[in-house]
Amino acid sequence: MFRIVTPDDFKTTAWKNGGGVTHEILRDEGEPWRWRISIAEVSTDGPFSAFEGQTRILTVIEGQGLDLHAPGGVLRARPFRPLTFSGDAPVDSHMVNGPVRNLNLIYDPRYVKASVEVIDGPATIESGSGQTGVLCMDGRVTLAEDALPCGAFGLGQGGCIDVGQKGRCVVVRLA
Repeated sequence: MFRIVTPDDFKTTAWKNGGGVTHEILRDEGEPWRWRISIAEVSTDGPFSAFEGQTRILTVIEGQGLDLHAPGGVLRARPFRPLTFSGDAPVDSHMVNGPVRNLNLIYDPRYVKASVEVIDGPATIESGSGQTGVLCMDGRVTLAEDALPCGAFGLGQGGCIDVGQKGRCVVVRLA
């Protein structure tokens, strides 16, 4: 069974630095939370918020990408290529040719194993035993026979995820 969350249900918060907004899709119910899934709209260059003890997986879903300047060098976040990095790292973000939107998974690796992948159709995948989240980017995507509207996110477990011929989705796995 999958819970479907549409963009109208996302919780939007403007950044304190004025450089964008975050649309929180879902988060773990615990306090403190163990994972959070959101979409960020980045409209200016600037620092990322730190998430101490957390791991981040950032996937650019619109725009040309971001260059993330971190202590170990530049991390290149490019369209539909999930990028994993420490939430502890001080990161300064620079847009590549304009604004971007990205899907962010932030999680506590002490409690959660997580991964993100982009699936282009046609494809059928099993959701598996843990929680599986799906962001529909384009085309037809169904979750256990329920259509997932473009821009909506489904989270659940059990059943198949079908991606149509011209479909594209971002799949988040949480165990």
